Amino acid sequence: MKDASLYYKSISDIGPLIAEKKLSPVEITEAMLNRISETDSMFQAYATVMGDRAMAQARAAENTIAQGNYIGPLHGVPVAVKDLCFTKDVRTMGGTRVLMENITDFDSTVVQNLYGAGAIILGKLNLTEGAMAGYNPDFQVPINPWGANLWSGASSSGSGVATAAGLCYGSLGSDTGGSIRFPSAACGIVGIKPTWGRVSRYGVLALAESLDHIGPMTRSVQDAGLMLQAIAGFDLNDPTSLSDPVPDMLEGIGDGIKGLRIGLDENYISEGTDPQVTASVLDGIKLLESLGALIVPIKMPSISDYMEAWGVLCASEALVAHEENYPSRRNDYGPWFQGWLDKGSAVTGVEYAKANNIRSSCKGLLNKVFEKIDVICCPTMTSPPFPITLEEMYGPKFLLENSEWGRFTVPFDFSGSPTISIPSGFNTDGLPLSIQFIGKHLSEQLLCRVGYTYERSINLNTLPPDVA
Repeated sequence: MKDASLYYKSISDIGPLIAEKKLSPVEITEAMLNRISETDSMFQAYATVMGDRAMAQARAAENTIAQGNYIGPLHGVPVAVKDLCFTKDVRTMGGTRVLMENITDFDSTVVQNLYGAGAIILGKLNLTEGAMAGYNPDFQVPINPWGANLWSGASSSGSGVATAAGLCYGSLGSDTGGSIRFPSAACGIVGIKPTWGRVSRYGVLALAESLDHIGPMTRSVQDAGLMLQAIAGFDLNDPTSLSDPVPDMLEGIGDGIKGLRIGLDENYISEGTDPQVTASVLDGIKLLESLGALIVPIKMPSISDYMEAWGVLCASEALVAHEENYPSRRNDYGPWFQGWLDKGSAVTGVEYAKANNIRSSCKGLLNKVFEKIDVICCPTMTSPPFPITLEEMYGPKFLLENSEWGRFTVPFDFSGSPTISIPSGFNTDGLPLSIQFIGKHLSEQLLCRVGYTYERSINLNTLPPDVA
């Protein structure tokens, strides 16, 4: 079973084969590491490959399963994590020069949880500097498998690229303003941004702690639910993690959506949005309506003020996250993130307080929107993945002058609402489009059901072109 299709199988397909001993964790891990060695120079997804450790984990998994102790659907499955997640005795660099020698003596909680579920971690994935928008010139930019000249998403770009290109079966990303959802949309995969606090942030390098979310990025909704199940839950080491019980994310996933109330604001999804993106979402709405969902007109709050407030909060909290190295090592940061930290250093206490009040207002307005609906539907991005140069991604101005980039993502980082982004088709150039569903707090199980229903009904082949 060493043909190319092996690399693109879902976790849901691989898991039973491993459980039934039809596929060896050693064989599949070795095959994946060989693939990374042979092809990642094309994609530049990995910051660090943990080959020896992954093979040791694979042998341990194989022995455990041989003894009849299979522990679940991730047991023996090779995955990867964004290079913000601490891994014991391995560098966690966060895409920045100042942390190139940052080695911890413990694993982050999400890494511990993946190990606890039996997963094999192949390595750490590249990202933008500090998990913001631009890259440090000392680091590689992950290459979108849909086109080498296309944006591969924001900070979790390595996670999106590795998952889309068959370099792991699933990955972890983080989302502060859209960084799970943007690379998922740009690379044609599924991403879940959970409720804020549903997943522990202990041992994960911060960008802005009050906005950061950790979540799965996979090639199917079911796989995303499986990974979220493994990493979710209360953590004594993270007092902001939620103590609410974690349900079985896949329970009832095939029960359909009859009677589900889906909120839609046609102006919100269309103004300033590429027409093909809007059409894809409206087609998705019609499909879900044909399956029994109820489409409820809603009015989304204007987000113009919220974007500015998000910048104030994120930049000033980034300053806290980097206080050990900024301003003392300011010149070791790349031009983009250096400017972001400069922005944070200029924020006054009054400005932060005002921005926080705006965030609270945004939460309240969104809570009001949810009073008569179960989920909101909108695009993930305002456009398909767009052409961009390395000079732009390494430079100081990318995204700073465009206030529309986060109109479908930032409000739900403010509110901490769970969301799921799913491939929704292709534009006329053959590039991936994406649809997003947003739920009430702790409704990830429902979002998995909505996403699964949609995914099965649209039945897309979302493999990138010319993959091997």
